[in-house]
Amino acid sequence: MADSSNTDGMVLAIDQGTTSSRAIVFGPDQSIISVAQQEFTQHFPKSGWVEHDCEEIWQSVVSVCREALSKANMQATDIAAIGITNQRETTLIWDRKTGKPVYNAIVWQDRRTADFCGQLKQDGHEEEVTQRSGLLLDPYFSGTKVRWLLDNVDGVRERAENGELAFGTVDSFLIWRLTNGKRHVTDATNAARTLMYNIGDNCWDDHLLEILGIPAALLPEVLDCAADFGIAEAEVLGAELPIYGVAGDQQAATIGNACFEPGMFKSTYGTGCFALLNTGSDKVASKNRMLTTIAYRLDGETTYALEGSIFMAGATVQWLRDGLKIIDDAAQTGPMADAADDEQNIYLVPAFTGLGAPYWDADARGAVFGMTRNTGPNELARAALQAVCYQTCDLLNAMHSDWPAAQSGEGQTVLRVDGGMVASDWTMQYLCDMLNAPVDRPTILETTALGAAWLAGSRAGVWPDQAGFAKTWARDKRFEPSMNDDIRQARYAGWQDAVSRTLSSHQ
Repeated sequence: MADSSNTDGMVLAIDQGTTSSRAIVFGPDQSIISVAQQEFTQHFPKSGWVEHDCEEIWQSVVSVCREALSKANMQATDIAAIGITNQRETTLIWDRKTGKPVYNAIVWQDRRTADFCGQLKQDGHEEEVTQRSGLLLDPYFSGTKVRWLLDNVDGVRERAENGELAFGTVDSFLIWRLTNGKRHVTDATNAARTLMYNIGDNCWDDHLLEILGIPAALLPEVLDCAADFGIAEAEVLGAELPIYGVAGDQQAATIGNACFEPGMFKSTYGTGCFALLNTGSDKVASKNRMLTTIAYRLDGETTYALEGSIFMAGATVQWLRDGLKIIDDAAQTGPMADAADDEQNIYLVPAFTGLGAPYWDADARGAVFGMTRNTGPNELARAALQAVCYQTCDLLNAMHSDWPAAQSGEGQTVLRVDGGMVASDWTMQYLCDMLNAPVDRPTILETTALGAAWLAGSRAGVWPDQAGFAKTWARDKRFEPSMNDDIRQARYAGWQDAVSRTLSSHQ
């Protein structure tokens, strides 16, 4: 571990997300000292395709890191360590000599490999893929995106087989650039989202690579979430800095929410919505098309989780703003929902890029049900927020069915939440009403970055250990359910009916 005697417990967290890159400087008491954020371009070259410019991602990360240090009135030498969290599944391949990407980053939302996933299912591979990786055959994951790049970009397969190219999720690419090509590494949580990693054996799986047709020469080394990922070169931020923590964004949020005990839930509301249930050392096989995944790996010990993924949460609000142009700012949606006509039961199923868990229907498309001539912006805003809550119900109901141990013990399940949407009191109240369970909003909403920071800070020896960190978690507000049971059940039944009408099998 690096000598941290010249620091005061300051940690720099890089949070590289789907629509923006952020850097946050955290103090030794886990308080936020400064934040810098920069949006970057979303590319949609064809229907269902989503890409990012790899160089724009890199430049945005460097820019926000420098800005965050400047805002904090600090030098790089004041930082004890760097933690990285990232949009998962987004897929990059680059040249090992030049660091130059062979193509844009293919984003986790991208659906171009739906036909290939369908073919693999038809060939009978899904059960084995799920048993080994914990995942389903869906375009969401990295493996089929890698296969697309190998088959569709000139020369890439040959160069990959010759060992000239490197694959990585965004964390790997950033570490490669930060260390000037010295380290090609990832952590167990990001590896677990690729369709190529055996989460039971904790290694890349040769049989999965064979099914997907991917050469092992492309792959990074897999480390614990708190480990020595390399040294960021001085030319980037002004001093050499150790990279000591890495976790995919949803796992980082689980850590940041201190969900360290089996049975603890967290749900993050960002571009998408992602709920994780800590199942401890139990690698629970889902009967409800939930994902079995790695929550974190520390000191060589793996903690597992059940995860449900919703593709459109905050992105649905963005659609209200950028597509329909009925709002200027996300903060308007709560008051609009409050002002909506209670007599209208409008259901928006935001299957703009297919439906995630528990449906996993890549061909489903968005729809609105129940509109009348009186339906206006307020009702659509309310339906957009309600859709996020209904989808969370879908996830938690499925998880409880998969792992009844989550419901044993005393008291109700409590959901810890984070992400941009949780600032809306209206949404959080509707969420707890639909779940019929308390919802806890933490004091620090930047839990994803906080999780990455804790991994780095604890590894550097300047932040508390796991038990000490859990004690620092603080609640801003608890939302308690108050909805009548009959109303709750009727509304959820209406949602399930709306979803059934959008599924591709219905069309």
